[in-house]
Amino acid sequence: MGELRADWRLRLRREDAHGPVCGAGVLVDQHTALTCAHVVRHPDATMWLEFAENGELEPVAARVMPGGWLRDGERGADVAVLRLDSPRPRARPAPLERRLTAGLEVYATGYAEGFDDGMSLWGRIGGASGDRVQLDSLTKAQVVRAGFSGAAVCTRPRDGAPTRVVGLVVSWRGDLGAPLPEENRLAFSYLVPVDRIAELSPFVAGLSGPDAWDHGFEERVERWFDDPDEEPVKISVVPPGSGKERSLGHLLHRADVVHRGGDGRPRLADHALGVGSFPVGAYLAHWEWLLGTRSRPAPAAGAAPARPVTVVVHGLDEDPQPGPLIELLARLRELEFRLLLTFRREGGAGWAAARDDLLRPALLDHADALLGRLELAEFGNAVRRGVVASASLGSVTETADLRRAERRRIDGVPDPQQQLARLRALVRTLRTDLNRHDTAHREAR
Repeated sequence: MGELRADWRLRLRREDAHGPVCGAGVLVDQHTALTCAHVVRHPDATMWLEFAENGELEPVAARVMPGGWLRDGERGADVAVLRLDSPRPRARPAPLERRLTAGLEVYATGYAEGFDDGMSLWGRIGGASGDRVQLDSLTKAQVVRAGFSGAAVCTRPRDGAPTRVVGLVVSWRGDLGAPLPEENRLAFSYLVPVDRIAELSPFVAGLSGPDAWDHGFEERVERWFDDPDEEPVKISVVPPGSGKERSLGHLLHRADVVHRGGDGRPRLADHALGVGSFPVGAYLAHWEWLLGTRSRPAPAAGAAPARPVTVVVHGLDEDPQPGPLIELLARLRELEFRLLLTFRREGGAGWAAARDDLLRPALLDHADALLGRLELAEFGNAVRRGVVASASLGSVTETADLRRAERRRIDGVPDPQQQLARLRALVRTLRTDLNRHDTAHREAR
């Protein structure tokens, strides 16, 4: 069925953070949400957005963004695009889907009276009704009601396909005009599809297109943040305005230090050293060393962070002096900082230096460290099996010896790109070897 809870489902309050619940909304990126215009009431109103299914995310005020008031009559569009007062990059935005087919099974979660924690109703996509689309329910009890306006209409996940948001609940109608769906002979829900919202809002069109996000890149970067055994230096091309950049924007909060090309090396040095607890004298000495104005000082006692520090440099090729910046980053590598570097274009300023002075040395060191761990793992396994002293069984570090021979051959590869490719392949193999040893060790206990 997919995720039970979603960061992008919003509960809306009017007046202030403790005002009455008045509807629902959908977070579509870290700065932006969608709801119904009639929920907001006025284009200059302030709404409060709550992340009803993730209590770790703080509520935030929001207002209609320029060009975001999309209302054109009783049966037409009824949408407001809200700009959050402060971004929420930790919240996963809604996956928007423009395609909509009759008979598609969908559901919506709203906040009807007495159900401030939410209630979900199911139905199927019916026919078109102007800008709106009819939503058919099996029973009148499944028809939406007050408190559902602005709620995401979501597909039912099937066969591993994730949930997608295909529209916003906007209204319901009963044939007798009675106040509740159950009091009418016939009652139907209505939604405004994402495709229609995208036609009215270029901003939403940009968020819902096929290239709006790069989820594969997002997964790779998340793995990099999660696993310290990933490459200590990662370089990616992230063009301006691309899906990659939008996806990266929701992950930058995970970095200990974020630096943008052109912001100045002193600021980067200051932020990087701020992660540790340097005494004043040690701080100044290391700051000057990072900027290249003195030799490296002795390590400061207690200044090293307890875990690897991650630094993201976004748009390194936008720095007017990429060479000195790369030298500073190389010094951070000496302090065992992990680096994620993005370029606006492949081959941009500083590309070759970043590859040769940062990426390649880091991968070589990483491969050597993994080799050392593999040798220890194999030796420990031999000790547990009691075969260390048996000459007839050959080397107790046979796999590590094979990998070390491959590591020596890599040193002789003249082409930098080929060397990097073989290094990455060796690192992947070593990690597989180590995972196999870890699994065998756990199973043996």
